[in-house]
Amino acid sequence: MTPGGVTVVAERINATRKRIGEALVEKNEKRIKAEATKQAEAGADYIDVNAGRAGGNEPEELAWLVDTVQETVETPLCLDSADPQALKAAFEHTKKTPLVNSINGDPKRIETIVPLVAEKGASVVALCMEEGGMPSGVADRMAIATRLAEAVQSAGIEMSRVYFDPCVLAAATSQDQPLIVLETVREIKKAWPETHVISGLSNISFGMPLRKLINRTYLVMMMAAGADSFIIDPTDAHIRAAIAAAGVLTARDEFGMEFIMAAREDKIVG
Repeated sequence: MTPGGVTVVAERINATRKRIGEALVEKNEKRIKAEATKQAEAGADYIDVNAGRAGGNEPEELAWLVDTVQETVETPLCLDSADPQALKAAFEHTKKTPLVNSINGDPKRIETIVPLVAEKGASVVALCMEEGGMPSGVADRMAIATRLAEAVQSAGIEMSRVYFDPCVLAAATSQDQPLIVLETVREIKKAWPETHVISGLSNISFGMPLRKLINRTYLVMMMAAGADSFIIDPTDAHIRAAIAAAGVLTARDEFGMEFIMAAREDKIVG
């Protein structure tokens, strides 16, 4: 486990990555299992599986990914698809209760995916965006979050199973967005303290050099605002170290004991 008191969703088994897309076409179990093992050993709490590639059969290939990953690790899965049929197929194969990524403000996605999440007792990522485009401010993000909260609660899903994603935008083109997202995180935690806040982070550094440095710096800022979950590459030692250090500074890691043990065992870098 990664010290720091956050939930880590491992992002590397994604069909948009060339090596993973090729592995899906070739049914290369060895490559997928190696990726899953590496991420599990790095401390992932969930392993994301995404089979959404052009020209593919997503229901069939997502189910294959689920089976292949579960043959080699016991880490729960994050089923990463907006296709209800792919999610239904994947659910038939999952051994542990998964996280579903994702729903957003689109009524069709709410109508098709929320009942499935409720039926299966899963957790769900809720994007603070509409189908037509990205949000711009705190108010529009919170309006979408409120509609999503009403939808999941109406379906009988506890708010503790909801992971709000405030939708990070590139700092290079929208300089006000990093602070707007931080304020959105605070507002979400104020409105629904029992919920989680998750982010993939990578948009924040788009168009900038030294992207990993920007990503992990913003991760620490998001943790300070109240975010407790991240979709990242857990094999990146520097981002794991940033999470561990921020865990101490945000009092998630009581008396820094997890940090101390990880440092002693050379599990984090300085």
